[in-house]
Amino acid sequence: MTSLLHAHPLAPTAAALRGGKLDLTGYLERLCDRIDAVEPHVQALVPEPDRRRRLLAEAQALRDRYPDPASRPPLFGIPVGVKDIIHVAGFPTQAGSHLPADELTGPEAEVVGLLRQAGALILGKTVTTEFAYFEPGPTRNPHNPAHTPGGSSSGSAAAVAAGLAPLALGTQTIGSVIRPAAFCGIVGFKPSYDRIPTAGLLYFARSVDHIGLFTQDVAGAALAAGVLCRDWRPVTDPGRPRLAVPVGPYLEQATPEALTALAEQIARLQAAGYEVLQVPLFPDIATINARHRRLIAFEFAQEHARLFARYESLYRPRTAALIREGQAVPAAEAEAIRRGRAELRAEVEQVMAAHGIDLWLCPAATGPAPAGLESTGNPIMNLPWTYAGLPALTVPAGLIGGLPIGLQLVGRWYDDERLLAWAGPIAVCVQPNFYEDFDKN
Repeated sequence: MTSLLHAHPLAPTAAALRGGKLDLTGYLERLCDRIDAVEPHVQALVPEPDRRRRLLAEAQALRDRYPDPASRPPLFGIPVGVKDIIHVAGFPTQAGSHLPADELTGPEAEVVGLLRQAGALILGKTVTTEFAYFEPGPTRNPHNPAHTPGGSSSGSAAAVAAGLAPLALGTQTIGSVIRPAAFCGIVGFKPSYDRIPTAGLLYFARSVDHIGLFTQDVAGAALAAGVLCRDWRPVTDPGRPRLAVPVGPYLEQATPEALTALAEQIARLQAAGYEVLQVPLFPDIATINARHRRLIAFEFAQEHARLFARYESLYRPRTAALIREGQAVPAAEAEAIRRGRAELRAEVEQVMAAHGIDLWLCPAATGPAPAGLESTGNPIMNLPWTYAGLPALTVPAGLIGGLPIGLQLVGRWYDDERLLAWAGPIAVCVQPNFYEDFDKN
């Protein structure tokens, strides 16, 4: 069988397509051949009849529009997977559910329009857990199909890891970009809250929903972020960041194996000349976790009030249970928790200022991907950063039991540009040879 892993980094692929060094038709033909060979084993993409014909026709129209390589936009010809809670014109939105698609589909998302303006092609929809919560889809981890790829952006992460797309979109309400990226051994980027516009998203919880992205390379994540994030200002020489590990009850939520791996990653960074502090943070993490769950349950129940009243029997058990939980949360409590987002962000940034911290380092998940497909893993290591709306990124950082783990980097509010500029050298330090192990077929 063809290897389920395949090197397909965004930045060099985009440069080759823009410059004409890589023929777009030939590239898409080979990509569709790979999808035909690999997708039955990974199941990352929502099925689409005659995907190849559509892509080739759209590629021809794109070439006709931009015949001169010098005029081509940054993502010319790049096929992008789009999580199936983000509306795309011409595609139904099913959201991993059994509800009628015509009840869910809406106008094309603003973020998809930004991709099209940048010359990207829509590869197709990617599999999501039901309504981006915990009921899983069929997608498997390309590193080991007996393990989950994570959720809820399971299809997007697996598609990028399997080389089916150099770029894919996901969303994060707790940990649904960072965790699956870590489980699948790729780069996941969740920007500051609302930095990527969310209009046209089938919302989970509007107060904390983020659109994020997946690539195999940090340079590719920076390229895509420059297209998708509001008011992007590239940073070329940010200097060397001062790093810190958030010690205390938050960090202790990770498994002993993950903490051992983190210590090894820190040692590599220190050997490379980075300063890494140990700074207490989130002493009240249990309270933060509980508040965030109450908020998202309340907002999820609001988003689904009409649909749940009509189609309750079509919702899967864990999704329905969250809606019922949210129906019991008082509106005044939810509003107080919303105000707490900015309060927590201010607390984190005060600690960063007091210690001169540029980036936090922590595990991207409690450990590697669990066995089986019933659980998508625990998002608890991502939760406080999502609640506070701070920018986060994970880079591949080694293996535990043959499965990938990620190092999560968290920056200051709206300091996404420097986060991505710093992440490239850090990624090389913590796992310089990861992609060299990918099958090159």
